[in-house]
Amino acid sequence: MSDARRALRLMPFRAISYAPGTDLAAVICPPYDVIGSRALEEFEAADPHNIVHLTLPRPGAADGDRYLFAAEQLRRWRRAGVLRRDTSPALYVYEHRTATGAAAIGLVGGVGLDGPILPHENTFPGPVADRAALMTATRAQFEPILLTYDGDGAASDVVDAAAAAAPDLEVSVGADVHRIWRVSDADSLTDVSADLADRSALIADGHHRFAAYRAVHAAHPHEPGSGYGLALLVDATRHPLELRGVHRSIAGLSFDDAVAGAAKGFDVVPLAASDDPLGRLSVEGSTAFLVGTGDRRVLLRSARPGVLDDAIPAGRPDRWRHLDSAVLVDVVLAHLWNIDDADERVSYHHDIGDALRMSQRTGGVAVLVRPPALADVLALADGGARMPRKSTSFGPKPWTGLLMRDLAADDT
Repeated sequence: MSDARRALRLMPFRAISYAPGTDLAAVICPPYDVIGSRALEEFEAADPHNIVHLTLPRPGAADGDRYLFAAEQLRRWRRAGVLRRDTSPALYVYEHRTATGAAAIGLVGGVGLDGPILPHENTFPGPVADRAALMTATRAQFEPILLTYDGDGAASDVVDAAAAAAPDLEVSVGADVHRIWRVSDADSLTDVSADLADRSALIADGHHRFAAYRAVHAAHPHEPGSGYGLALLVDATRHPLELRGVHRSIAGLSFDDAVAGAAKGFDVVPLAASDDPLGRLSVEGSTAFLVGTGDRRVLLRSARPGVLDDAIPAGRPDRWRHLDSAVLVDVVLAHLWNIDDADERVSYHHDIGDALRMSQRTGGVAVLVRPPALADVLALADGGARMPRKSTSFGPKPWTGLLMRDLAADDT
């Protein structure tokens, strides 16, 4: 490799974490963008020091500026000893295992922002500006993004060797278990660095946060640590992640209007409320969606080629017209329903039940989708193409509050 600057780098750092003795189950939470309004209230009520008070701050002091309010909260918590900073740099093996047996296990560190990191989804300016404003005010990175790479090398050996021992930290939240091992010996850190140098990584989750990392670095290029972003790096070969689709609900679009519009481009098949949504979608060979609200459900399938030709913008990759998320955004939403995916009426859901419940509460419909094939995601990313925003949901995702990174101080 001729340009060391372009190496995939994962730098040790001095993690900020909760002080020993903290009830961690009461203070950690999922990433900010999967927390709905009801869950936000529950996490806020769980503990006055739940990390959600910093990642999704409400206006308080600081003249109503919620970012400055979060910064003030962070300073108070650190002065009071609620949070403490590790005494020396390390990489951290992190594992999140769910009740279903799904697991993400990999290395948490500061990933170099100039390295070969491939995005696969589009971003919107609003969420990027929001996360950048929070990082700028707090001078901290609270939430690891999720990266995956084709590994099966020495870095994965380091992960597996660490995970074979008792964890340095373990916490259960419901049926989910989170474990952390600290890796600081020089040989292991050297092995990780050498193994990753010629590899590239795909952003599995956290496109807006990664863009915010870069925005903050561009604004503060000389700030210690701003050229790195907090990330969990998972080996797709040895420890593959789950890949799910992201569902939509569209407020104010009636079921009858949705079906009438969709019928102009798809065959519409009525379903019983008892039908398993993803089960029905999984047997479809071509692009298909389930549209429903309450006990009314239909399957959209067999998209008409002429409609695809009319709706899909010129210049899209060949795989685009066979990608459910792309057809959903370009054909179903924009062309047949005249709704932009960025419209405030559109909400995103990782859970089918959440999407259907939201559709009822808002007098709209839910659109349920299948996950894309990983091969399609990788091929599009390698070719420089971006899938529509919220096309994929890789997981399990790293939770927030276990490992955080200080931007305002040198990690060495």
